[in-house]
Amino acid sequence: MGKKGDILALLFVIAVAILAVIVAILFLSKQPMLTLHYFFLGPLKNTYYIGNMLNLMSGLILGALGFSIAMQSGSFNLGGEGQIYAGAFIATVTSLYLGKLGFLALLLGALFSGGVAAFSGLLKLKWKTNELITTFLISYALVLIVNYLVGGPFLDPETNLIATRKIAPQWRLLRILEPSNLNIGLLYALIITLLVHLYLNKTRGGYELRMVGLNPKFARYGGIRVERYLLWPMFLSGALHGLAGGIAVYGTYWATVKEFSIGMGWNALAVALIAHFRPWAIVPAALFFAYLEAGSRNAMLHSDVTFEIISIVQAVIFFLITSSLLQRERRRE
Repeated sequence: MGKKGDILALLFVIAVAILAVIVAILFLSKQPMLTLHYFFLGPLKNTYYIGNMLNLMSGLILGALGFSIAMQSGSFNLGGEGQIYAGAFIATVTSLYLGKLGFLALLLGALFSGGVAAFSGLLKLKWKTNELITTFLISYALVLIVNYLVGGPFLDPETNLIATRKIAPQWRLLRILEPSNLNIGLLYALIITLLVHLYLNKTRGGYELRMVGLNPKFARYGGIRVERYLLWPMFLSGALHGLAGGIAVYGTYWATVKEFSIGMGWNALAVALIAHFRPWAIVPAALFFAYLEAGSRNAMLHSDVTFEIISIVQAVIFFLITSSLLQRERRRE
């Protein structure tokens, strides 16, 4: 599918998702017109709502990039939830106890999550273990381990939240559009999107990665070291997820709050699916999904629907995109 086809597919998914929102509200709300008003116009009412909506994009962009890199190499990384959470925790603890490292703590969090994802790639390389299963199971274990650490050894006794202590003020990312939570983490996410796009489309390594994803037998015949691309893309995928968690801490929460990132990995997966794993399409897809999520929160606060309405939209997106992916795989066979 070419770029024009990707754009048409993106627009189609957006149109169907909006239609799904409207239908769901008409069926679930006793005041559908009021709910529709708050869902679609609420996120745009003032700079506070707009800033918080844009702030949601950072994690979505980085997580979607991570999943897309794995997919373009022919691998699956369903461990985004645990990798984001663990990356955030490692970055927080490193900042608290090794404060002189400053923003390098973000890098350590990313490296940890990258190593976790690469471990699943290693299992696939050595014993043909399905990375879709291993990434998911390891992710689930990571969430439980971090929950224990946040609520136990690293719990801040001076807060009512189940959370670690806050990182030092000098390491917090600069806020934009105050009093919203928007910070320069979004700028970092946009820069990384450009770098990933250039890597995949303008470098030899990116070309080899995509060739392995398209046809590993042909890639091996062409002299590409296929084994390398069972590890390297998975590492990059996990690292981007871990960075998403670290930026969420440094820019928004300033601490690792118990299960603060739950749902972020799956939402990022939805964004990657909408964008068809194309870095250039991830930014508008993330903006659209952030708008839907912000609309759901606004409608929940001011009307009679629950936040779970976004799950309906997510299910529609998963259904549409996975159906198209299955069709593409059948045509390849």
